[in-house]
Amino acid sequence: MNSTNATSGNNELEAAVSRLWREHEQAPFPAGLRGAERADIDLVLLDAGIAGCVSTWLSGSGSLDDRRRSILHRRITDLDQILPVLGAADNAPYWQRLYRLSCLVSEAGPRPTK
Repeated sequence: MNSTNATSGNNELEAAVSRLWREHEQAPFPAGLRGAERADIDLVLLDAGIAGCVSTWLSGSGSLDDRRRSILHRRITDLDQILPVLGAADNAPYWQRLYRLSCLVSEAGPRPTK
């Protein structure tokens, strides 16, 4: 892949993450889930952990330090556990969007320097 294609792919990835992040920021936390757990995972902490990693990725160089990358991978594993057990009132689209966002950031390499 030449550098133009790599830059274009990174720009598309950044645009996708930015779009999903804006959607996530505008969406209220699902009603009734503050303090709730699914599969023994605190949903507020899950959301907050991912949000911290994504906002760092967006505001930084497009990469995460080892600590945040580890946090994000653990949170993706947590989402793998909770998505199958969500009930009708759990707002599955909220968690699915968070999962997609997490995966995009996790799979992203560092942005090229300009």
